[in-house]
Amino acid sequence: MTDKELDSARADIESTTDLLERAMKLSGLLTTFFQERGFPLVVVGGSAVEFYTEGGYMSGDIDFCRKTLKSVPPRLIQEIAESLGGRGLGRNWLICGLYVDFLGLLESETLRPERIVRTPYGEVRILPPELALVERILFAEQDGECVPSARQMMAAALKDAAFDWKEAERLANLPDFKVLPALQALKEEIANALA
Repeated sequence: MTDKELDSARADIESTTDLLERAMKLSGLLTTFFQERGFPLVVVGGSAVEFYTEGGYMSGDIDFCRKTLKSVPPRLIQEIAESLGGRGLGRNWLICGLYVDFLGLLESETLRPERIVRTPYGEVRILPPELALVERILFAEQDGECVPSARQMMAAALKDAAFDWKEAERLANLPDFKVLPALQALKEEIANALA
């Protein structure tokens, strides 16, 4: 990408008033930059829930994990973030008006592939929705502030024809999560509310 194209992309992202759209565009640009340097990234956590719920839940930042065993060099993060006018330190940055966290290695217990969303600036890989839902349910048991995001993620899952309920139940029943009864109860509750 030339300097002129980079400036144009940055201006476009910064002028995007819809925060979900801005997050998607910035995610696409960052994913492209890191992918070109051999570090594929995946959007995880609340950011994944934000994308699946189409902004129904807003996480307030973009969380990335890497898919490679090799760590992303902090200097590379700095160079890319600063090329977009970012301010920050280490793995936490404010870029184009959004907070971005570069976390560690992607931990994924699911058999499902990441979802891919195309943006004007590249593809964004998102944690599979089945895992995003099960994680949210676990977090909701631990912290009441996570209940709304679990409910919104469940509503999104119920509307998603490609959502794999068998995989979600398998994950929920794993010793790592142990939330199968909670998943089933929340599914019934939200399905009834949507009916």
